[in-house]
Parts: sequence; C-alpha cells; structure tokens
Amino acid sequence: MAKTRLGYICTECGYKSLRPLKRCPYCGEFGTLHPEEPETARSSTGKTLARTHDTVRSVPVSQIRTDSSPRYETGISELDTVLGGGLVSDSAVLIGGDPGIGKSTLLLQVCRELSHQARVLYVSGEESASQISMRAQRLGAEEEDIYICSESDITVIASEIELLDPDVIVIDSVQTVYSPEISSAPGSVAQVREATSILVNLAKRRHAAMLIVGHVTKDGSIAGPKILEHLVDTVLYFEGEKYDSLRLLRAQKNRFGSTNEVGVFEMTEHGFREVTDPSGVFLDHSRETAGCCVTCVVEGTRAILAECQALVAGTALGTPRITSTGLDRGRLAQLMAVLDRKCGLRISGSDVYTSIVGGMKLSDPSLDLALAVTLVSSLQDKPVPSGTVVCGEISLTGEVRSVPQIEKRIREAAKLGFREFILPAASYETLLQQPAGKAAEESISLIPVKTVSGALDHLLAGWRN
Repeated sequence: MAKTRLGYICTECGYKSLRPLKRCPYCGEFGTLHPEEPETARSSTGKTLARTHDTVRSVPVSQIRTDSSPRYETGISELDTVLGGGLVSDSAVLIGGDPGIGKSTLLLQVCRELSHQARVLYVSGEESASQISMRAQRLGAEEEDIYICSESDITVIASEIELLDPDVIVIDSVQTVYSPEISSAPGSVAQVREATSILVNLAKRRHAAMLIVGHVTKDGSIAGPKILEHLVDTVLYFEGEKYDSLRLLRAQKNRFGSTNEVGVFEMTEHGFREVTDPSGVFLDHSRETAGCCVTCVVEGTRAILAECQALVAGTALGTPRITSTGLDRGRLAQLMAVLDRKCGLRISGSDVYTSIVGGMKLSDPSLDLALAVTLVSSLQDKPVPSGTVVCGEISLTGEVRSVPQIEKRIREAAKLGFREFILPAASYETLLQQPAGKAAEESISLIPVKTVSGALDHLLAGWRN
C-alpha cells in the first residue's frame, strides 16, 4: 500500500505545498506554512462508508414543505434587508470583518432583539462571561433572557447545544474553537474546517439559526480555508474605517436573498444605530471646493448619493503616486489614461489622491464620470457648481455609457434638493420613453452628454462664467 505523502499547509489560506516555503505563494504571508498533521480516525470523518439503511430517503421536490424554515426578524431592518428578509432557521451565517469593527457588538444587539421571540445562546471563545455582561449592560441587554457560554472546546459547545436546544446560536469566533481530537492549534486550517463542519451540521439537524464570527486576513478575506465559506449559507462582510463611526454590511453569498443589498450603521456609545438615509451621511455639505463632485450609485434596491474627492498635485518623485481610498485603483488609472488621450489633459504625470467621503467603498461603474470631473476640477482648481450631480460610465473610447435605474437616481437627487443632473444621453432617451420621464425632468434639470469631453465642456462653460 502506497504511503500518503504529507506536505506543508498555510494556516491563513489553506494553500498546500510539498516542500517548506518561507512565504505562501497564494496569500503572500510569511511563516504560515507548517507541516500537515496526519489525519486520525475520528467519528465525524474517519468511518468507512457503509450502507446504513435499506429504504430510499430521497423525496420528490413537490412533496417538500417550503414553510418548514421560518425567518426570524432581527429587529434591525438594515440587517434584515441584507439577509433577504430576516434570519432563516436551519441556516448558518458567517460574519467577517476587521478587528474592532463591531462584529460582537452587532451580534449582541441581535441577540437582544431575538431573545423576545426565541431561545438564544451566545458562545464566546474570546471573552469571559463577565466581559460579555459588561457589554450587554452598555447595550441595554443585561435584563434579556440570553444564555452566555464562555467555551472553546467543540465537544463542550456541542453538548451545551444539545442540552439547551436553542433556536439561535452565536459563535464568537470560529477561529478560537478547537477539537481535542485534532493535534493542531486552534485557528489552524484543520481545526477551523472541523469546527465549522460540526457546528453547521448541528444547526441543520436541530433546526436552529447559527451566526458565526470569522476573522479576516490583511487583504480583507475571511481567514482559514475557502471551504469555510462553502459550508455556510450566507457570508456577510462588515466594512468601515476603524476610527470612523460609519459601518457597511454587505452580503457576498446568500442562499436566501440578494447579494446586492447593503446595510448602513453608525457606531454610538450605546451600540449601532441604523442609518435609514445614507445619502445624507455620505455627503459633505461644505462650501464649493475644487476637487469635489457628487455622484449617485445604486446599492441593491436603494440609490445613494456620495461625494468623490480628488487632489492632483505635482510629483517630487520620478514615479508619480496614485492613492485611492474606497475606489478601484485600476479603474482610476484607466480614467486618467482616457483623460490624457481623449481630452488632452496631462494628469498621469502628477500625484493623484482620491477618496469617497464617509469611508464608503464603491465599485459601481456609474461613478466614472464623476471621478473624471473631480480630477479635472482639482487639476484646474475650479469647483463643480453646487447642486450638480454627475453620473455615467466611461468607456475606453471616451464615450459615456448608459447606467441602469436612472429614474431612481434622479428621484434621490431631487429629494435632497439638487438642481442639475448630468447623465448619459442613452439613459436620457430611455427615461423619456417611460411614463415617469416627464415628471423626473420637471423635478430637476437634466443634462444629457455623449462623451466625457461633452460633460467637461458643459462644466467648463460654468467655470468660465
């Protein structure tokens, strides 16, 4: 019988190598490849496949009840929207985010709301019961019927779940949970994989909803093997700057709803507060300043107004510096190339710094035109007229392409008192064909443009005046 050859496995991303390496070629981390532990016979994975029943267990899809997995409303509408309508029983939700971003605070608030309609168990491997109680007092949840368990051993946690039979289970965090049957340290690939598999199977078998906290790596992805995200039903990411009060919650994977929704929260001394009007938060209502422009993006079902800022300055180095916060750096370099070639504006030879007000991370292509206008405004030291919203996608040929849901964007801009909306000509023609097109045109002045040069010419005329 051939001997199984063991290798070296990365504790950060799960990459496997047959020889020792100082640096993982997949995630780029140093000193994370350790010898792989030989698998021992375990009750969960080591048994040989055998026939355990003589009857067919498969059933036709028409006979499966779809109402067997109800949803729990968490009492936090922003979270319910991201989850697709609430927390589904028989499901496992993985929540990732940077340290100190507020994952434990948000989950304890969820436990406070769910304790009125379900039995809730909060398992923490990082904090003691007294530490959790102190945070519960700050959040006003000290009198709620929430069961607290400070434990890291997966066998003890599984036994506690079997005895208590909770409806909602919170695991904070999965990287601290370990199985005594595996010799590797907590947080290793084998431990995370085994602990998550046992916890998810428990939740499915006992028809409980499970919320699992996961640490993230330097690049923002959840630490551990990729199989961790495949085992769960929903993967949520908590985003935001550590020293800023605003937080964004996005769904990267969701078997029970859309992955396009985003929840906006504000951190206060009493926990998170829902932000029902994100546009008012992401706009800076200061005076007209060069290098600022307002755009409108669509996140899920809501339109959000955000402000782009840019600073174009001469470089003191041989190679110009390009820094982008909240924006795709590759997209920024592409827009600079289009402005150089199609508009004759020399920006690529200067240092360029861009950001989104409020720390929001945007990937909607419709902000291309606003970002280009912001760069030119900073280059020429001329402010964009107040009350103007710019929206459109720019192609490599310099044309402004249409953007979806233009009517929703215009309504949001008009609601906040903006007077002018620069949009793609193709989107303008589509809008006029709709019944509400005339009403949208009456509420705000619409300026259709076909190329990025046309948008700049319109704004330059205002700058000359």
